[in-house]
Amino acid sequence: MPRLGMIRLAPLLFLLVAMQSLWAAELKSIPNCKLEVTDWADGDSFLIHTPAGQFYTIRLYGVDCVELHIGDATDARRLRSQRRYFGITEFGGSAEKSIELAKSYGQLAKGETVKLLSKPFTVHTAFADGRGDGKHKRIYAFIELSSGEDLGASLVAKGLARAYGVARSTYKGQSQDEMRESLADLELQAAKRDLGIWAKTDWENLPEERRQEREEEEMLALAVDGGGGLPPGAKVNINTAARDELMLLPGIGEITANRIIEKRPFNKVEDLTKVSGIGEGTLKKLRESLVVE
Repeated sequence: MPRLGMIRLAPLLFLLVAMQSLWAAELKSIPNCKLEVTDWADGDSFLIHTPAGQFYTIRLYGVDCVELHIGDATDARRLRSQRRYFGITEFGGSAEKSIELAKSYGQLAKGETVKLLSKPFTVHTAFADGRGDGKHKRIYAFIELSSGEDLGASLVAKGLARAYGVARSTYKGQSQDEMRESLADLELQAAKRDLGIWAKTDWENLPEERRQEREEEEMLALAVDGGGGLPPGAKVNINTAARDELMLLPGIGEITANRIIEKRPFNKVEDLTKVSGIGEGTLKKLRESLVVE
């Protein structure tokens, strides 16, 4: 194509890219959905089917229930992180008792989700890939209950989930930041009232437990610095990689991985510097392991 033609076409291409990004971020509402009860589900991740007969595995935006199914070391580390977050690692005087307690609240969260989804509900989703662990094809979504309440917010308000994970603008018109702050406020209220798992929190030890978690995250990032946990020559597509795949990159912990997912899609690798916690130094270490498709 002649150079002049390319110049004339450039604004149109820019508009198409912008519109594509907007469409990708737009939430679609699917009413009258029903829950499919499964053994593998937990409070924030479960199977649903639509009136049209489509099946989707949902991962709730912005909330995190305690792990129920520990299949590998990554799951075990996440469960430990959750125990530290809620301040229960010393419960019962042993790790075994603490894990047992944590899982019991994971089971309560699953039971609450099953109960709240016993009536038809509305799924609000942009079909963004929610493969946290890469094992299941999941999509991020909000669930609006038959009562009009939000499922994720309800779980946090009952002390059965923490305000943690990938956030975005909501179907109720909240911005990404407003959504995150709203859930944090509900979490604070639940903690104040000793609801759910917060009733077992060791408040004296909580600051130390969270300090240990931050310190360990930093040490893990340093330990994999240079080569990461990726096989030699492997590349990570930052627009499609699961959370746990992103966490194989040097210096990328779970919080930063969630932030990367929130900022998708990226047009080029350099756009990663728009993610809080990733500067030019970190990008330099990551660049050879990244692709954008």
